[in-house]
Amino acid sequence: MFITNEGPGAILNQLSEFFSSRQVEAFLVGGFVRDSLLSLPSRDLDITLKGDALAVGRELALQLGGVFIPLSQLHSVARLILTDREGESWTVDLTGFTGTIEEDLARRDFTVNALALPLAEWGAGDWPSGVIDPLNGREDLVQKRIRAASPSVFQEDPGRLLRSVRLAARLKFSLEPETARMVRAEAHRVSQVSPERLRDEFLLVLASDGARGQLEILDRLDLLCRLIPELELTKGVDQPGGHHYFDVWGHSLHAVECAELATKGHQNSAIYSLVPWSEESERYFAEEVSDGHNRRTLLKLTGLLHDIAKPQTKKQDETGRTRFLGHPELGAEMVRERLTQLRFSSRGINMVSKMVEEHLRPPQIRARGEWPSPRAIYRYYRDLGEVAIDTVYLSIADYLAAKGPEI
Repeated sequence: MFITNEGPGAILNQLSEFFSSRQVEAFLVGGFVRDSLLSLPSRDLDITLKGDALAVGRELALQLGGVFIPLSQLHSVARLILTDREGESWTVDLTGFTGTIEEDLARRDFTVNALALPLAEWGAGDWPSGVIDPLNGREDLVQKRIRAASPSVFQEDPGRLLRSVRLAARLKFSLEPETARMVRAEAHRVSQVSPERLRDEFLLVLASDGARGQLEILDRLDLLCRLIPELELTKGVDQPGGHHYFDVWGHSLHAVECAELATKGHQNSAIYSLVPWSEESERYFAEEVSDGHNRRTLLKLTGLLHDIAKPQTKKQDETGRTRFLGHPELGAEMVRERLTQLRFSSRGINMVSKMVEEHLRPPQIRARGEWPSPRAIYRYYRDLGEVAIDTVYLSIADYLAAKGPEI
């Protein structure tokens, strides 16, 4: 286990001493216990306790010198921000419960999160044996599956629909078949979830490795096109030669994959080893720019949305050639409206819509096959501002996704 006397170990020592000195029954629950059993690092602690979490949280913040944040008076939920000896920040969420700990765990979302450990026992050498597991979540950890804790889990909180996919992506687990059936059956409830929460869960899915596969899962579960309805029209929209055999939908999913791979650095690949990359590139795409997410994640989002207006602009010219004239400009408008509804930050909206609007620009600044002139390069950077580099990588992803295995 990764828990030691430093980092989380030191923090947990202080917490354990605090609760035992006051004879408060407290349990480590949920994600921290799950991740500890999987030997995954975590700086987020969830503690449920008998009594008033708000009152206890205030006292705890004073005792340990942390920042106290009341989250819900109605549900007795508080958050503390603590700092360990190495200067790392830790989030401690405190929740009060009534009844038994088993009853509290039964109300949780997924069995792998319905785990608890008495805080007083965490330091024992064989602490995993003390984990309370009424729903057999440890077996699901072994089987690498996400299973709903109860038949009503998505009715009680529809936000768990996207969370199921996001958690599976993070842990590299799969959805248990009955849970997947439940998600699809309850997918219509996603309309009841706040736009901010939908945005956050969706961005976390996109931020994960293998985002294209996670998007395909969201689509099979009838969630993706409820989140971004405009994508439904891209299915079955054929494209002319030069786009392999993908329709607009398939091309867009592959663009997400290519954007992810193009920003992973030089890999053992004849193609991606040609993509410009350096330590500076890694820092650039790791920069947080919108809603807690970095340029890499926004680039993948743009890959998904860059051709979103092709269904509305598809026409044949006098030679019979299929054209999509004006799709970047119309797509930028559509993206701006959709991301506004999902409560993206203004910076994120501006960045993605600008990339969509200009995604054809990089290959167009070459005149008659010559390298771009200094004047053309200057105009490009002037017009695209902070997404000039990002749009070059979007163009790379667009090209690779169009060529597919024919590259």
